[in-house]
Amino acid sequence: MHCGQLTSSQLQIETDPDYGPAPMGPSEPPCSIAATLDVVGDRWTLLILRDLFRGVHRFGELQGDLGIARNLLTDRLHRLVEHGLVERVQYQDRPVRHEYRLTGKGADLSPALISLMAWGDRWYADAGPPVELVHDRCGTPIERQPKCPACDEVVAPGHIRSRPGPGSPVANLEIVDAS
Repeated sequence: MHCGQLTSSQLQIETDPDYGPAPMGPSEPPCSIAATLDVVGDRWTLLILRDLFRGVHRFGELQGDLGIARNLLTDRLHRLVEHGLVERVQYQDRPVRHEYRLTGKGADLSPALISLMAWGDRWYADAGPPVELVHDRCGTPIERQPKCPACDEVVAPGHIRSRPGPGSPVANLEIVDAS
C-alpha cells in the first residue's frame, strides 16, 4: 500500500459510529456533528431555537415561556447572535428594545429540530405527540424522512452510509480494497 491510500477497513473505522466517538482534536479529521453541537448542543439553546421558530421573539416572552434564568437566556442568545444563527433587531425606540430573529443560518436548523421532535414523539410521547407540525397551507401533518435525490426513495437508517466528503482530509486519498 502506498502513502496516501486507505484500505476499505480503515475507511470504515474513520466513518463508522460503532468504532467510537467522532474525533474532535485539532489534528483529527473534522466532524460536522461535533462542530454543530459546539454551537447548539445544550438543552436551553435548542429550546430557544424551538421558540424562535414558533414566533416567540422577545426576551421577556422567551424567558416566560421557557422558565429560564435571565443570565442563561442572555448568554445563550449572545452565543446564537455571535455564531450568526440569530440577529438582534430593534423593535422600539423609547425605551430601546430588541427582539431576536432567526437568520438563514438559524432557519437551516429546522429539519434537525423536526427530526429531534419526531424522535421524541416516537420514544417519549406515550399519549401521542404533544404538538403536531402541519403545512400552513393545507393543514397536513409534515414528516421528516431522508430521501435519495437520485431515485426519490425514502432511505431507511440501515441503508445510509458515510464516506469522506469534500472537506475531509482523506477525501483525495485513494481507497483500495484490502480483501
